[in-house]
Amino acid sequence: MTIAPEPRLTHDPDRRREIAHIGPVELYTPVLEQSRDFFVQVMGLREVHRDEQSSYLHTWDDYQSWTLRLVHREQAGIGRTYLRAASPQARDRLIATIEATGLGRGRVDDVRGLGEVYLFTDPDGHEMGLYWDVEWYQADDQDRPALKNQAAAYPGRGANLRRLDHVNYLTADVPGTAGFLRDVLGARCTEQIVKDDHVTPAAIWYSLGNKSYDLVYTEDWTGTRGRLHHVAFATDTREEILRAADVCLEAGVHIETGPHKHAIQQTFFLYVWEPGGNRIEICNAGARLILAPDWKTVSWIKEERAKGQAWGLKTIDTFHTHGTPVLPVREGSA
Repeated sequence: MTIAPEPRLTHDPDRRREIAHIGPVELYTPVLEQSRDFFVQVMGLREVHRDEQSSYLHTWDDYQSWTLRLVHREQAGIGRTYLRAASPQARDRLIATIEATGLGRGRVDDVRGLGEVYLFTDPDGHEMGLYWDVEWYQADDQDRPALKNQAAAYPGRGANLRRLDHVNYLTADVPGTAGFLRDVLGARCTEQIVKDDHVTPAAIWYSLGNKSYDLVYTEDWTGTRGRLHHVAFATDTREEILRAADVCLEAGVHIETGPHKHAIQQTFFLYVWEPGGNRIEICNAGARLILAPDWKTVSWIKEERAKGQAWGLKTIDTFHTHGTPVLPVREGSA
């Protein structure tokens, strides 16, 4: 009988948390108008700004001025992921730490709604930006909430996405990325999938605060760097995810899999593809929090993974093969 490894502490509970949370993010799409209509009409976001090459969108309870920027590009995929520092001092400390890795790309001040942004990449080449100063969302007469502690009025249309939840990247080097997240960004690994040696990670879930996870990296079966698995948005309730499945069905949106429940992180989910080809997860992951400062990483081995989801249908094959940008070689081929 195979015995799972003992859980181990993979972070220092005495280390200060230098990052407050994830967001906003950029998503590349070859069909900007169709992607924009998907997020506004089907997902329930609001467009707050337009320029020639992009559309800025806002989820109803994001305190920041925008949540998602859709950028017109020939190929779908992930653009920059922005991370808000826990304080100006935390930002400066993080910049110094990142600079020492050689992954820094310098400072810019032209990002809409953000102050000075320090650009860098993770070891796989995904672009990121660190910031502190931020423009808060100002509701107008069309979306002013009844409660002053809410960013905007509940939209009451489509999937009613409340906020950005997490980003799941594809990476050619999971162990190397794990070291960067832990040692440089100060994130903590809450769960992971390990290979047959029960040590080497094949997928990792890292938390920046008290949410169960914010940044996820899955091994890219093609060995390619810099691709995206999915961007996830949270709803208020599970019932809204069930309703979102009906909404997507009526809108002709490709439903890849779900609604089901993951065993890993216990996430209730629905996966769909937006018109540009990017995978979008609608989830209720934020209901589960990691409050223990000495949380020990939960490792999942092959035999446990073979059982599939906590409940629901078997995971569809494209979930393991589709990523963006889509490679020239037909996905799923040997």
